[in-house]
Amino acid sequence: MRIPFTQVDAFADAPFAGNPAAVMPLSSWLDDDMLQRIAEENNLSETAFIVPSEADEVDFELRWFTPEVEVPMCGHATLASGHVVLA
Repeated sequence: MRIPFTQVDAFADAPFAGNPAAVMPLSSWLDDDMLQRIAEENNLSETAFIVPSEADEVDFELRWFTPEVEVPMCGHATLASGHVVLA
């Protein structure tokens, strides 16, 4: 399986600055253990997984994982996800 991977330095105006996050677009959710293992392998403070939403009022669903746990929200990884979607 191949999953696109983009590392974004959020809150930065130069490379190697700011707060890095991985963004990985998916067509559908993988199981939680696989998402956690991918985030562990990425070894960044956060990995954001985004999936197109079927709901009318939102475009994407997001989930955020550290190398150790899923977190309820992450600002810089959300910003990074928006950058990937709009790029």
